[in-house]
Amino acid sequence: MAEKITLSVIKADVGGFVGHSSIHNDLLETAKDRLSNALEKGLLIDFHVTRCGDDLELIMTHKHGVDAEKIHKLSWNTFVACTEVAKKLKMYGAGQDLLSDAFTGTVKGIGPGVAEMEFEERKSEPVIIFMADKTSPGAWNLPLYKIFADPFNTAGLVIDPAMHEGFIFEVVDVYEHKKINLSTPEETYDLLMFIGAMRRFMIRAVYRKDGMIAAVASTQKLSLIAGKYVGKDDPVLIVRTQAGLPAVGEVLEPFAFSHIVEGWMRGSHHGPMMPVAFYEANPSRFDGPPRVIAAGFQIANGKLIGPRDLFDDPAFDKARSRANEIANYLRYHGPFEPHRLGLEDLEYTTMPQLMKKLEKRFEPE
Repeated sequence: MAEKITLSVIKADVGGFVGHSSIHNDLLETAKDRLSNALEKGLLIDFHVTRCGDDLELIMTHKHGVDAEKIHKLSWNTFVACTEVAKKLKMYGAGQDLLSDAFTGTVKGIGPGVAEMEFEERKSEPVIIFMADKTSPGAWNLPLYKIFADPFNTAGLVIDPAMHEGFIFEVVDVYEHKKINLSTPEETYDLLMFIGAMRRFMIRAVYRKDGMIAAVASTQKLSLIAGKYVGKDDPVLIVRTQAGLPAVGEVLEPFAFSHIVEGWMRGSHHGPMMPVAFYEANPSRFDGPPRVIAAGFQIANGKLIGPRDLFDDPAFDKARSRANEIANYLRYHGPFEPHRLGLEDLEYTTMPQLMKKLEKRFEPE
């Protein structure tokens, strides 16, 4: 049996340059130095450091498995070191995703977002790592459904014998801390009933019917961890492609539609998801609109060959143009729904404080 490798993507907002729009190069260099050190010591097989908007993204391969304490501690210490640099430079929101003063064995539950998978490398192992800014983990629900369950998006579901039986979706209820596995195509309508409620039910993983891991998404929500609004969740997603899994083009296809997600300004608005090239991942208009980048890698003996900037393609120009049109339309609503999230979605913002301040002025009618 071939030796398994682990692909870990761990991210955090440790300081914005300027405001929430991007990351200063000194933070990227600090992260690279930390991971280079770990590589020299043999802790990692390979790594790549990048960013999407104001989020620092650590992409690592290793042999320690999912939830490995030594990998999570490395990531945590890297984020702490970058936070110190951010504080010296007076970056905005320095360390805002680090919700604890101490590492507890894993970064899950203390701020950073995590997507990890362990697998045996195939003869060719192409993967796509999606990284988003100014949105929440529920943003992956629609694309993942289309990639792995919609034959109008993914031709392989119809014509590839290895995919024809469908996929299993692991869906988590982030409010009740429960999960359920739903099988497509036979339970498609049950799946849609849940994942259409993107704020509560989120796709965490997708498996082929033979058990092969196909995709893993981060599902950490900062507001649920902290009990208040402390920043956007800005999720990450890993998708394996080709050879019995959806092709690269089938995985990218859903992002040609700029679907509406929650997040944007102060995490309190709906906006269009805009697929952009790496260099365009600098959300500035109303701190947005929400952005997503796609980094393509070939993994060879654990080495990350890449990345290829997969949205740096004029084929996505229309999606970007449409996203700007949708952004205009929604912005005209100002503080009114449906641009602003509903009251139930604002419970972790300053809305409860404002309600408490004015509650004595409410009178029976």
